[in-house]
Amino acid sequence: NAENDQFNRFWRGVPPKSKGDWAFISHMIEVALEKAGRVAVVVPHGVLFRGAAEGRIRRKLIEENLLDAVIGLPGNLFPTTNIPVAILVFDRARERGGARESCKDVVFIDASREYVSGKNQNTLSGEHLEKIMATFKARNEVEKYAHIATFEEIKENDFNLNIPRYVDTFEEEEEIDIDAVQVEIDKLEKELVEVRKQMAEKIAQIQR
Repeated sequence: NAENDQFNRFWRGVPPKSKGDWAFISHMIEVALEKAGRVAVVVPHGVLFRGAAEGRIRRKLIEENLLDAVIGLPGNLFPTTNIPVAILVFDRARERGGARESCKDVVFIDASREYVSGKNQNTLSGEHLEKIMATFKARNEVEKYAHIATFEEIKENDFNLNIPRYVDTFEEEEEIDIDAVQVEIDKLEKELVEVRKQMAEKIAQIQR
């Protein structure tokens, strides 16, 4: 019974019985080495934004400064599911008294578009993994790939960790030159008239 857990792992809140993600996360964080342990866990994207009890647990962990990174991965990486997943990284060295207590930001990485496409399953190449790790360690802004979010920014988003809120991957469509398109249309229409004329002449010759 999570409400009467003898190890007090769920003091931040009791996750819903139908979704055990935050129960596992809470357990892993509580058993990690105090002021030094690190936890990395693969989760479905719903964990990043679902509300109610899950939202309250997520908020408390962020307020405790334990969340270090949110990394979005491509879909179809695992044989048992084709849904895209994310990695949440928690670092207890960021808690009060830890070596990284002064680190208050969270790195968001959207690596969901970079993968090797396979017939039955997608994979991450060594190059993809190196880019993720290098970005995570450097904690730098990378256009359309990574963003360093402050606590205030996450709070403004109501502690919603949905990656598109932080990493803008929008690609602007190339501006269309209307005049050039019209010139091309006029050219094609003239060519079509000539082709039809030639076809009519050929048909007339055949019918003689």
